Amino acid sequence: MQFLQRERAALETHLPGLDAALAAHPLERLESTPSPAIGAFRAAGGPGLLVPRALGGKGVSALEAVRVQRAVGARCPSLAVATTMHHFSVAGLVRSASPGAPEEQVLASIAADGLLLASAFAEGRAGQNILKPHITARRRGERVVLNGSKMPCSLSRSMDLLTASVLLADEDGVERLAVALVPAATPGIEVRPFWRNTVLAGAESEEVVLTEVEVDQEMVLVTEVTADAVPDDLNTAGFLWFELLLTAGYLGVASALVERALTKPGGPPQDPTGPLAEVEAAMLAVESVARAMADRLQPWDDGLLVAALMARYAAEDAIARTSRSCLAALGGMAFVGSTEGSYLASAAGALGFHPPARARMAGPLREYLDGRPLRIG
Repeated sequence: MQFLQRERAALETHLPGLDAALAAHPLERLESTPSPAIGAFRAAGGPGLLVPRALGGKGVSALEAVRVQRAVGARCPSLAVATTMHHFSVAGLVRSASPGAPEEQVLASIAADGLLLASAFAEGRAGQNILKPHITARRRGERVVLNGSKMPCSLSRSMDLLTASVLLADEDGVERLAVALVPAATPGIEVRPFWRNTVLAGAESEEVVLTEVEVDQEMVLVTEVTADAVPDDLNTAGFLWFELLLTAGYLGVASALVERALTKPGGPPQDPTGPLAEVEAAMLAVESVARAMADRLQPWDDGLLVAALMARYAAEDAIARTSRSCLAALGGMAFVGSTEGSYLASAAGALGFHPPARARMAGPLREYLDGRPLRIG
């Protein structure tokens, strides 16, 4: 079948064997915890997907990365969600790394040893600005001490490294957003049960608690972001990668539902354009921003981030419409006989729960359209 062929070809090119390994398991097994999907991702070289080739990774472009994520989402929604957190953390390290810096050594280890990064960036609390971390940081001599928790935190039980957003005061007392890189075996890190829903349980989204966790200062990257919540270049790049990879993964989940409708026993709907048009148009919007990221003449600025947000919010609407139409096309007996259709519809709809939520961005987007800098709500 031609549908998803391009994405699955990209997945096979960059992570050979992963699609077949995922297809060998029933969806219910992949979405449980522990899931065999995470081990298959490691075995295929997945952790190094965005690590530069010079450091031993795959070094794929944003365009190829979103195609890979869509293919992964079509096989295993939990893996797409979990690996989005890993990939965008890696992309941030790539963006910030300078020759010979500690970040380069970490990136080389990620590619060589298949290390997985869990992302403890601020999200998941209603009314909380996502650039205001839940984890505190204070200096203690040449060390930085971390306290707090992140919930949910994907890959919490499989992580090798934790990337955490923190607020760190400079010499003038000004608090700035920083990113700490912490080995998972560091004393003071504890993983506690948190995720109670069976949907996306395979992403290992539990609570990670940090109590007096010490890291070297050189493993804490300080940005220029302060309390005004206006992202700097590094944060803008991080949001770009996050929104695109996340959206592509969830479009993959919706695409799995479309694929089932197109191949259902007894024949597919006579007119396939309804569900196809929805997910394909949404993916084209994602790919448009991914192509722009590779354009050396296109700055990674507020305008591009707004384009990524528009692609993401349009995908939310497309997923909602597609899920309804596909479940109707599959019919009542398919609903009665299997949980797969309803599971995929529920999982795909979770895109709307990730930051920055559309409702919280209404004001900042209005301000941006009126000529002010983009704030992240």
